[in-house]
Amino acid sequence: MYERYIKHMAFAVKDARAALRNYQEFLGLAQDAEVHEYDKSRNVVVIFNVGDVEYQLCQSMDSGGRYDAWIKERGYEGLHHICYAVPNIDEALAAAQAKGATLKECAACKVKGSHVHPEGWVAFLEQEAGGVELELMQVYTPEELEEYKSVQGI
Repeated sequence: MYERYIKHMAFAVKDARAALRNYQEFLGLAQDAEVHEYDKSRNVVVIFNVGDVEYQLCQSMDSGGRYDAWIKERGYEGLHHICYAVPNIDEALAAAQAKGATLKECAACKVKGSHVHPEGWVAFLEQEAGGVELELMQVYTPEELEEYKSVQGI
């Protein structure tokens, strides 16, 4: 088993490609960034690493989408959520709920609690920490990832 660590930090931005250019031009980072357009969740996500932490620059494709609504509600772009990898998501959720946490519905999947995701099992908490959403993920082992890909036909 491994300890908890930051899996990724997701930033709500109005224009993911423009934000990427700023990381590249001003900081010399993200030269190998990947740009993904997700039709299911209607988001553009730019992914790159800073050290051992994955950064995600997240843009809603539609007005009122998850990240667009977050920006409009707060009046600024910024750190939307931090995803913490946990060794066992069911145990982590049970421990959090025992301390009063409640589960938040996943905006993309419309599921509360642990559910499959391309990288592992995920869940969100209703509670925030300093205005930042909390996501937990039990990252797939290499074998579980292959099984997920097989089931998904990837």
